[in-house]
Amino acid sequence: MTIPAPAVSLAIRRLLLAAGQAPSILNTQPWRFQVRDGQIIDLLADWDRWLPVSDPRGRSLHVSCGAALYNLRIAARAAGRQPTVRLLPDLDHAPEVLARLDLSERERATAEARRLYELIPQRRTSRVPFDERPLPPRAMTDLRTAASAERARLLFLDQRSATDLLDYAAIAQDRLAGDAAYLAELAAWSTGEGVPAYVRGPQASGDVDPVRDFGHRTGRARFEPHPRLAVLTTAGDEPIDWLRAGQALQHVLLVAAGHSLSASFLNQPLDLRDMRHRTDPRHRRGHPQMIMRLGHGPAVPRAPRRPVTELLA
Repeated sequence: MTIPAPAVSLAIRRLLLAAGQAPSILNTQPWRFQVRDGQIIDLLADWDRWLPVSDPRGRSLHVSCGAALYNLRIAARAAGRQPTVRLLPDLDHAPEVLARLDLSERERATAEARRLYELIPQRRTSRVPFDERPLPPRAMTDLRTAASAERARLLFLDQRSATDLLDYAAIAQDRLAGDAAYLAELAAWSTGEGVPAYVRGPQASGDVDPVRDFGHRTGRARFEPHPRLAVLTTAGDEPIDWLRAGQALQHVLLVAAGHSLSASFLNQPLDLRDMRHRTDPRHRRGHPQMIMRLGHGPAVPRAPRRPVTELLA
C-alpha cells in the first residue's frame, strides 16, 4: 500500500529531500515520489510541470528526473542501504513510473557515498562569470569517469569547437526569441519557484555570453573569453537513455563540486532541435543530451526547492 505523507519515516524523508535538490530544466522539478511499505520508492514524472513547447518529447523532463534519481541513490547508499534500481519498470501499465528503488538490502556506507551525499547541498547552477584558470587534468578525468559509470560519455571541447558551439547557441537563442509560445513558457517559469532573478546572472558586456538568457538579468559583467564547454552524450536517444543521462549529469556535477568547480548549461541548440522534431544522426560519440560550461566561479545562491510534502504522491 502507499504510505500517506504523515507516516513516511524521517529516514525516507531525508532521502526525498536529497532527491529534490537535483537540477532540472528551468527549475521545474518535475518529479514526485510514491513510497510503499517503507522500502520501495517509485520515481514518478510530474507531467503538470512538463514544458510542452520547449520539450515536446519529454526528453528534458526525463533528464531532470534522472538527476533526482541519482541523488536518491546516493542518499540511500550514504544511509547504509543498497538500492536496487529498475528503470521504466512497468511501461505497459504504469508509464508514469520512471524508476523503482528497492531499499530492503543494507550495506555499510562507503566513504565515497558519504562524500557525494554531503556535496548535494553544495552543488549550484552558476550563471555568473568564471575565472580563466584551466580545468585541472585530474578533475577532467574524474568527470569523464563519473559519466562513464552511468553509461554516458562526457566530451570536453577544444577551443575551436567550443567557439563554434557558442555560435550555434547564440543562433538558437535568437530563433527561440522569435517564438511567442516559447517565450510565454519561459516567462511562466522565470518567476517564483522557477528561475527567479537572483539566480539568472548578469547580462554579458562583451562578445561572449555563455549562459541562457532568461530575460531581466541583473547588472552587466564580462564573462570568461574562452568558456570551457563539455557535451554529455548517450548511446541511444530514448527515455531510458534520457534517464541515464540525468544520472550521469548529477554524478558529474557532484564530482565537479568536489573539485570546487561550478557549472551552468547552454542547451538552446538541443531545445530548438527538439521543438523542430529533429533527431540526431547516429554518431560514434553518441547523442548529445546536455551542453555544460565548467569552471572556477564564486559561490552563488541556490534556486528555490519544493518541500518534501509536495513531492509525495
